Order: sequence, then C-alpha cells, then structure tokens
Amino acid sequence: MTFIDQLLEGAEETPALEFKGAMTWNAASLAKDILAMANEQDGGRIVFGIEDRTLKRTGLTDDQLSTFKSDEMKDQMARYADPYVRFSVSFEKDAEQKTYVVLTVSSFDEIPVICRSDGVDTQRGTIYSRSKTERPRSVRVSNSSDMRDLIEIAVTRRMQRLRKLGFNVVDAVGERLDNELGGL
Repeated sequence: MTFIDQLLEGAEETPALEFKGAMTWNAASLAKDILAMANEQDGGRIVFGIEDRTLKRTGLTDDQLSTFKSDEMKDQMARYADPYVRFSVSFEKDAEQKTYVVLTVSSFDEIPVICRSDGVDTQRGTIYSRSKTERPRSVRVSNSSDMRDLIEIAVTRRMQRLRKLGFNVVDAVGERLDNELGGL
C-alpha cells in the first residue's frame, strides 16, 4: 500500500488534514489554510487531488503538478505569514498511479503565525486556526478557548526553548513565589 493510500484509507477532514480538489498552486487562495495549519499543535497536511465534499480521488494533471514548485511557493507564502511558515511539498502516487500533492505544514516554533497581508480569504493582523467545534475548516481565532489553546502551545514551546538554553524556568518562578509569600 502506498503512502497516499495509507494516508487516505478511511480518512476524513480533521484539524490536521485538509482535502483540496484538483487545482493549480495559488498562494492567495490557500494562505488561510496554510496559516491555520501552522497554528495547530502538530501542524497538518493539505492533500491536493481529493474532491472536498465527496472525497473522490481524482489526482492532479501534469499541468497542475508543474505549478507546485516548493521554493516559489515558500517565497509567495512569506508575503502572508508573520513570522513565517515552514512546509514541505511531496508528490505521491496511489495504487492507481494517480498523482497527488501533499503539503505538510509544520507547527510554529514559538510564536503563533499572524497573517501579514490581505488576500482572497485572509485579513492582515488575523490569526487563523483549524475549527475544533465545527466541521474542520480554517477560521479566525475568535473565542477565548481557541486563543487559550494557542497561547498554551506558545508558552510550552517557549519554556522548552529556554530549557535548551540552560534556563530552569520552574525554579525561577518557584523562587519568586516563595519570596512574595514571605515564607508562609
């Protein structure tokens, strides 16, 4: 069984998996989904060549595939992302030899990704994530629960980075708390 067959076996869209029909690369129309995936705990994947509603596998034509040029895609996405998004592009064949593009988006390093530019579906200054309370889709962070989840991920990553640099975050917080309480 091929990688794409394993990925799609019984799959449905989730916060970490999005399907797009056969199309050419278009940063403006895909920016919101890529930014949203970058703000997920573990990032996610966008698979091109799967009809969104029916999940019918169509694959992409050679002309469509030729538009997915990783370096150009990254340059184009830099316009939309602050600080940046990391992703990789792979071309995968299924058992029927249809070819799909799998865009694997990495989660942000320490700071959630904010939209830098207005676009087809994007608004400058907006943070996007994947909906957890509705059908999986890319949406603006618009409630305290989603914002709290995003902040929690960022704080955890920041603490991990500080530990790698040799800081012991827990001790510093504990000492300050002890001083404030005056030995109580």
